[in-house]
Amino acid sequence: CTGNICRSPTAEGVFRAQVEAAGLAGRIEADSAGTITFHTGEPPDARAQETALAHGIDLSAQRARQVKKADFNRFDLILAIDRSHHERLAGLCPVGEAHRLHMLMAFAPETGVVDVPDPYYGALGGFDHVFDLIEAAAAGLLQDIRDRHL
Repeated sequence: CTGNICRSPTAEGVFRAQVEAAGLAGRIEADSAGTITFHTGEPPDARAQETALAHGIDLSAQRARQVKKADFNRFDLILAIDRSHHERLAGLCPVGEAHRLHMLMAFAPETGVVDVPDPYYGALGGFDHVFDLIEAAAAGLLQDIRDRHL
């Protein structure tokens, strides 16, 4: 996401928890990053942490970082949280690596959602909604990885 303090650390934490629950922690790696440097080194937003913790997921050890061009070589998939981030990431994407870039919510088509809304300026309820969307997408992503690679 933008600053790597709300949506993307939530996605990282949720996906890692699902990977661990599936017994695949040693086989699947996940990381999150933002498109700006403003929050680099900061922990996730307290509301994102509170929401995740209510679901048994601890985000407190995560620290914001900015996405790098090298991430396209390091990771098999680069997932954008919304269309504006997809556009920014496409601009960073090295030639020949566009196959790695996808929308996160493409892994949860049943939700009918394309963009995960930014809850930063809203109330805590927005973080709950974001968590639910991300949880559905993470499950779809994990299933896709299992179907294609494991």
